[in-house]
Amino acid sequence: MMKRSACRQMTEPGFWAGVLVVLCTLSMGADVHQALKTPSVPSRVLQRHKRDWKWDKLYAYEEMPPKNPPEKIGKLENTFFTTISRYILSGEGANVIFTVNDYGDITVNAKLDREKKSVYKLSASLINITSGKQLDNDDTFVIVVLDINDNSPVFPPDLSGSISESSKAGSIVMTVNATDADDGNTQNGRIEYKLLNGTDLFNINNKGNIITIKSSLDREKQSQYIITIQAKDMPGIKSGNSATTIVTININDENDNIATFKKEKYHFNVKEDSKLGYEIGVLGVEDKDEIQNKDPTFTMQHEFDEVFDIKLNNEKDGILSLKVPLDYETKNMHIFNVNVDEHTVSKSPDNQGPNLQKRAQVFISVIDVDEPPVFSQTEFNFSIYEGQFKSPIIGAVSAKDPDKTGYKIRYSIEDANCPVAVDPVQGHLSLKRQLDREQESLHTFQVTAHEDVPNGLKSYAMVNLKVLDINDNAPELTNGSYVYVCERDEPETIIGTVGAYDKDENPGRFRFTLAKKSSNFSLHDNQNNTANIKLKQGGFSTERSMEYVLEIEITDGGTPEQKSINLLQIKVCTCQTGRRIEYCMAYAQTGMSVSALLAILLCIVTILVIVILIVLRRRFQKEVLVTKSSGEIHEQLVRYDEEGGGEMDTNGYDVSILSSACHDSGFRPGPGPSLYAVVKKPSACKGDMAMMIEVKKDEADHDRGGIPYDTLHIYGYEGSESLAGSLSSLDSSSSGSNLDYNFLHEWGPRFRTLAQLYGVDGSDTDSSD
Repeated sequence: MMKRSACRQMTEPGFWAGVLVVLCTLSMGADVHQALKTPSVPSRVLQRHKRDWKWDKLYAYEEMPPKNPPEKIGKLENTFFTTISRYILSGEGANVIFTVNDYGDITVNAKLDREKKSVYKLSASLINITSGKQLDNDDTFVIVVLDINDNSPVFPPDLSGSISESSKAGSIVMTVNATDADDGNTQNGRIEYKLLNGTDLFNINNKGNIITIKSSLDREKQSQYIITIQAKDMPGIKSGNSATTIVTININDENDNIATFKKEKYHFNVKEDSKLGYEIGVLGVEDKDEIQNKDPTFTMQHEFDEVFDIKLNNEKDGILSLKVPLDYETKNMHIFNVNVDEHTVSKSPDNQGPNLQKRAQVFISVIDVDEPPVFSQTEFNFSIYEGQFKSPIIGAVSAKDPDKTGYKIRYSIEDANCPVAVDPVQGHLSLKRQLDREQESLHTFQVTAHEDVPNGLKSYAMVNLKVLDINDNAPELTNGSYVYVCERDEPETIIGTVGAYDKDENPGRFRFTLAKKSSNFSLHDNQNNTANIKLKQGGFSTERSMEYVLEIEITDGGTPEQKSINLLQIKVCTCQTGRRIEYCMAYAQTGMSVSALLAILLCIVTILVIVILIVLRRRFQKEVLVTKSSGEIHEQLVRYDEEGGGEMDTNGYDVSILSSACHDSGFRPGPGPSLYAVVKKPSACKGDMAMMIEVKKDEADHDRGGIPYDTLHIYGYEGSESLAGSLSSLDSSSSGSNLDYNFLHEWGPRFRTLAQLYGVDGSDTDSSD
């Protein structure tokens, strides 16, 4: 009975569409059910497992809508199944997509999509519904989703290819790949291709996806082709899904066309003063190829290729330019032929025939312009020996007017510091001053040539004047500072090597000799422009150092020969090993240089002049004082604001005169008009000292013959109306005082001077009486 149910299961309508013929063979002990299988339905074999499960694999078609009741795709069978047991599913889609009933029937509850999921893995369990005990171990099985042709082929976007125009028939253009989501192992997923247009030029492999060309293509006729390709599944069957796409095929250019001139004749005008490299014009050429394959070459007549040049511009046309300047006066028209040619990879049929314009005639008219003078050379070079000044002519420059008018030319040098003058008419160059090569060996200046007409044109030329050397400098001694004597030096020791230097370009050899013999040193000429200084005897010491001077005569090898005598001072030093200097004693000089003597004499004369001036000034001051009237009051107006010298400040002058002036009726001014009468001041008296000081100040201000007073002594004065009386020492020096200042003698030696001024003694008493 179990075998019959298996046969019945395989004949269910859920399998492959069509009539299924089921042949079942029943035999006792047989475990295998045989069924007739179609090509699209895999066979299903159920065999006994270890736990007596009776299935292996189940199948279900995709895209089948859910049915009511749900479609049955298989049945779970187990030998331990009873009426009180139940099957339980678990795994992918269990109890949602796939369910099992109480009898083990498995049904599909949802529409399947093989392109999303093609296989579901599940597990089956058998339990006792009363005790909940599992009756057998779980076993797994799979549900395979069978494919149907529900997808069409899909092309990738923007398909394009390219091929060279010179490619031969059968050359591959590109490969087209379409995809189908259906099962590729079945007819549903297999694709065949078909060309819907352009079949006269292109071909596509029916069983493959390769596009080829049937014959060579010409880009100049058509540079791009657009074809339509169809892709269909289920090859060999009219039914099936299909899709189409558009493919762009570009034809790549090759250099298979030559360049030709666009015109037979080209006319250009060029001014004669155009610079080298000036672009005269464009020789336009035509090439059917693309710009990268346009590569023309130009040739012209031999006598003209030295005057003109042709180069390619960005558009690969010919640019005619100047290689040398043109001259209207020499030739005002140039006519020549230019040929164009091009090397090509292959020859297009369009390159044949006599009508190809491969030669053109060029006409160049030279336009006359007013040109500046032209020097015979762009740069002039002259040379002259230094020291010469009365040389007649160094050289000459020349220029001419290239125009037919032929104006006269005048020359000038605009640099005022240039040592060379130019003759304005002849262009002869001569010296303005003597030149010295040692100061400047090359003089470079500019000569101007201008047309001798108002507003005439100018041009310039550089002149290089090289100053040649003569032997006019005497040689000089070098390395003299490296010559010294060590205290331990033995006789015949070389104490130093001297050389020579000459500012002249002296190719000869210097010769060294002693101008004056020395008892301590000798000189040996090394015949290589150096000389050694040798020690004749030893015994030198820094403690009794003195000056050692060698007079060395150096002669150069020039013409005329120059010589010089150089003084070499040699010092005595204490040296370490290897004649390394440790200490050198400054030598005692026995003489004095002329410059030192002149400096000393100048100082002495300066001092004498200063002393004489001081003496004369003092003598003049004394004479002025003697001429003053004996009655004239001499005062020093001194300011003392400190407690300092006290009354000793008045020792510099006789202050009693200030107070006696108001008591002495015999006081009269000296000879001459008195300033007192001029200012009409009241006579000074003891009671009004301020008026007295003002009178004396006026006299000093208006007396031009007197010596100016340097200081002004200001005395504290209370005035005649003050109850305190005067605090000044003027009264105390000329009259007595009611106060007794004898106690000042008791204050010690520091107040002795103050006590003598203010203290009362016998002389003061007598004088007051």
